[in-house]
Amino acid sequence: MRIALLAPIAWRTPPLHYGPWERVVSLLCEGLAERGVDVTLFATKNSRTRARLAAVCPASWEEDPTIDRKVWEGLHIAHCFERASEFDLIHNHFDFLPLTFSRLVDCPILTTIHGFSSPRILPVYAEYADRSFYVSISDADRAPGLPYIATVHHGVDLTELTLNETPGEDLVFLGRIHPDKGAAEAIEIARRAGRRLVMAGIVQDPAYFAAEVEPHLDGESVSYVGAVGPRERDLLLGGAAALLHPIRFEEPFGLSVVEAMACGTPVIAFRRGSMPEVIEHGVTGFLVETVEEAVAAVARLGELERRACRRWVGKRFSQRRMVHDYLGVYERILSGEAKVGRVAV
Repeated sequence: MRIALLAPIAWRTPPLHYGPWERVVSLLCEGLAERGVDVTLFATKNSRTRARLAAVCPASWEEDPTIDRKVWEGLHIAHCFERASEFDLIHNHFDFLPLTFSRLVDCPILTTIHGFSSPRILPVYAEYADRSFYVSISDADRAPGLPYIATVHHGVDLTELTLNETPGEDLVFLGRIHPDKGAAEAIEIARRAGRRLVMAGIVQDPAYFAAEVEPHLDGESVSYVGAVGPRERDLLLGGAAALLHPIRFEEPFGLSVVEAMACGTPVIAFRRGSMPEVIEHGVTGFLVETVEEAVAAVARLGELERRACRRWVGKRFSQRRMVHDYLGVYERILSGEAKVGRVAV
């Protein structure tokens, strides 16, 4: 089985700090390689893998301002598809753009849809449903009218995430500083609950950060530590009483939620998008509707067992389980059992 994994090039694979799509691709790639699969990773030149690396782009466009995004994304995708005859399957993690190359090759294509940035991209997925199989990352993130071969939840590397059964009292917010992620709501929840809040993540919306977050940063009740790498993330999440995840959009998955639970840290999240699939309410966290309900949930954290959070992730969201599920999808495609089909949206 010869697999080409087409990663995004917004960040290095694996990312040094932020880069959830690249992180998932890396975990899948390394897991496949460990299982003896012949896998080639198409990513940036500074990426790291035990598999075969195929790269034309020197570095990620988010981290190197000299990289022209459109130019290098075009070259990156073309590099993969020009080598399509070398593979049994191309597994696309790059979103919709590679689909426009799909009728130029004979190689089967699988596309993991990591989320829909806008309904305006749906026509591309509909147009090329006759050339690519689609995987959703949660049942909640399926677009009506598109055919899906499977839902494969993301997995995390449990060796990078340490169970901490003696955390402090602080609450943590880990995610993009953007209205969708509810950074302002997290600050309000922590304030009303009388808990210190530590915030981490890239600033994706500078105006929002300046207006809704920065005025509250006093280094005592609210602090911001920026983007964090794997080691810092492990310590931050494991040392927290809970992760606050008051999202304001239908989140497709929520990797930080699973990472927190892997550290034994329960999650208080707004009941939107994939959260009911990812969190076991009353066991690994609390699903709430409002800021007021989230504040009440903080007072109930003592009811939860941190080991139960870790067990939940080990059972449902491990790297091993993700790799196993994708291998099953590959086998269905390559055996001819699964068929692609054109649809209209």
